[in-house]
Amino acid sequence: MSFLGNVLKTAAIAATALGLAVGAAQAEKKDLTLAYVEWSDTVVATNIVKTVLEDAGYKVKLVPLSGAAMWQAVASGEADAMVAGWLPATHEAYNAKLKDKVVNLGPNLSGAKIGWAVPTYVDITSIEDINKDPAKFSGKVIGIDPGAGLMKASEKAVKDYGLKVKLVEGSDATMVAALKDAYAKKEPIIVTTWTPHWMFAEWDLKYLADPKNVFGGEETVNTIVSTKLKTEAPEAYKILDNFNLSLDDEQKVMVENNKPGADPAATAKAWVAANKAKVDAWMK
Repeated sequence: MSFLGNVLKTAAIAATALGLAVGAAQAEKKDLTLAYVEWSDTVVATNIVKTVLEDAGYKVKLVPLSGAAMWQAVASGEADAMVAGWLPATHEAYNAKLKDKVVNLGPNLSGAKIGWAVPTYVDITSIEDINKDPAKFSGKVIGIDPGAGLMKASEKAVKDYGLKVKLVEGSDATMVAALKDAYAKKEPIIVTTWTPHWMFAEWDLKYLADPKNVFGGEETVNTIVSTKLKTEAPEAYKILDNFNLSLDDEQKVMVENNKPGADPAATAKAWVAANKAKVDAWMK
């Protein structure tokens, strides 16, 4: 074969190899589904992860679910990941049941907690104080979505403390609306809540002491992925494994999301653009 023929043959082999490499890379970019619960902190974290994964070339779908359904969706492979696994206490029951069917990539946020809170103008300091005058609170504790780990712990608190109050089911949005209304009128109210949450930046609130430790101590929020993700989308797996936020990061974006007309997808993109160094570290 002539010198030119060898050159052309070598170029053809190189082009074929390059084409195979590109094709493999493109094939790796499977569409991803992220499950989440519609808590204000989880909305922030999930939209930030979605933005970063899309910047890496993935198509990402978000699916809002209850806490139990979120864990089940990842365990069954219907969802590829979620960044809202509260451990060791809040999602203890889900984790105990499904931990062998998912992969826990570890904490993406530390310093989280759950419990009950009241405005600082309310003159009680402990959950035990509620029974002194439950009528002051209309005999109610304002809760969130049924089945949430926080609600299960709240049900236990009502029982363990022998409280003469009813736990009212709702959502993050209905709980916040009730708090906003009561705060404006300076009326007593007890709400189920958690940190991080923008409500602590908006209003003067205090957690009620929990001497029986029903709500547990400090928790972490963990990234949970399907058992197939590392094989099917190794780059996405790497990004999710590296993903982490601080309480300050989340709460600042939550405040932005609470402004009139705010779009969580847009605030997430703005945060990603403004925090290039942090995001680049997740891509390594």
